[in-house]
Amino acid sequence: MWYIIFAIATIGALYGLWLLYRKAGKQGWEAVVPIYGQYVMAQLVGRPTWWVIWLFVPIVNIFIFYDLYLNFIKAFGKRRFWENAAAVLVPFIVLPMWGKDPKVKYLGLSTTDEFKEKYPYRKSTGREWADAIIFATVAASLIRGFLIEAYMIPTGSMERSLLVGDFLFVSKLNYGPRVPMTPLAFPFAHHTMPVTGGKAYSELIKVPYKRLPGFQDIKRYDVVVFNFPEEIERPIDKRENYIKRCVGLPGDVVSMERARLFVNGEPAFTDPDFQTNYIVETEPNGLNMQRLLDMRIEVDQVNTEPGMGFYVLHMTKEEADQVKSWESVKSFREQVFEPQDASPGASAFPHYKGGVVWNYDNFGPIHVPAKGWTVKLDSLTVPLYEKAIQIHEGNTFEQRGDGYYINNVKADSYTFKMNYFWMMGDNRHNSLDSRGWGFVPEDHIVGKALFTWMSWDKDGTFLSKVRWNRIFKGIE
Repeated sequence: MWYIIFAIATIGALYGLWLLYRKAGKQGWEAVVPIYGQYVMAQLVGRPTWWVIWLFVPIVNIFIFYDLYLNFIKAFGKRRFWENAAAVLVPFIVLPMWGKDPKVKYLGLSTTDEFKEKYPYRKSTGREWADAIIFATVAASLIRGFLIEAYMIPTGSMERSLLVGDFLFVSKLNYGPRVPMTPLAFPFAHHTMPVTGGKAYSELIKVPYKRLPGFQDIKRYDVVVFNFPEEIERPIDKRENYIKRCVGLPGDVVSMERARLFVNGEPAFTDPDFQTNYIVETEPNGLNMQRLLDMRIEVDQVNTEPGMGFYVLHMTKEEADQVKSWESVKSFREQVFEPQDASPGASAFPHYKGGVVWNYDNFGPIHVPAKGWTVKLDSLTVPLYEKAIQIHEGNTFEQRGDGYYINNVKADSYTFKMNYFWMMGDNRHNSLDSRGWGFVPEDHIVGKALFTWMSWDKDGTFLSKVRWNRIFKGIE
């Protein structure tokens, strides 16, 4: 239905341009030919005709197009705010109306000094402010949507690679900007209105997934921002933003054995800054909590019963070696879930209710789906891929007495339409990641984390609240 409405609106706008081109002494058909139409428009407003080259440059082309377009209607004397707004919002109404109005005439090259002297027009102070605010909002929205966006790290799932309070710049260009799928939204709000709450977007218009060309494909171990795949009650581009490390690319086979990650059968990259859990038992006096705070070690659990102190700490191996040497420590061990351990907090995707049990330290091998890859459907594969087939790829999926049905057609295999990724946090026992909810589809990818431009330590004092050594630090 929306495609029909869009087609009718487009035809109306082009018809209006056809009429206005004829009023300007040109052929009406020139208005509807892509690029050439803008070449002619540049002539009609007095802009250099080579400007049409910029129409091939993403983002820049939007500014060039609207400069030509708004100066074009100005050439017909349409310079008031409501006329500019109507020409942008409802061109299919006002352009044919102006084209049919005998009082509307082509006045000349609207960008030239001669035109401005012959047809002077002074904007009110309110109009000047309105134009400035609208331009700034549009420009910032385009930069945020298609070029680069700022994010803040709210949780410790990437410690110590990324710290709580790190402010990042995330590039949309590296992997290719994603065309907004829910374009009707309040500027600068993600999914919730500031102050008042409620939805900051409308689903009146929905755009199918499309990604513009980028500079690179996602590489293994890139730090990636993506929309949370489990949050299916919101549109894809309005779901919460998560940041993790991509450890599995489309077609990879990923597994974990006793907390050691393997990709395609080979040990995966392990950063010295990776964190995991350690269980520490101490003398009755316990650990020095101020000392732990000074080291910025996250304390997950404390139990100081009479005669014994019990702690669960998130640390790097280097930090663990330091804590282990403290005099009050009686026993010290890394917490590693054993195979088949399905205790609360350990159970991992796909959360089998019977049969094989996977957990955060032992899972797989699991094949990450690639576009065009075909999986055989059986009792072992269906729990792994059913959600991707049904939710992410938009099919109906049923298990009946005589087999599996996809879109009411019996099937013994499925060929994927998208690429998928396996994402994990560097803080391996304090990260909600693919081990908990599975694959990340390509249409959920937002961008690549580039560098921290600011880092704020809530536990610091005065100038030490700023982590100066992390400012403009690249993300690896």
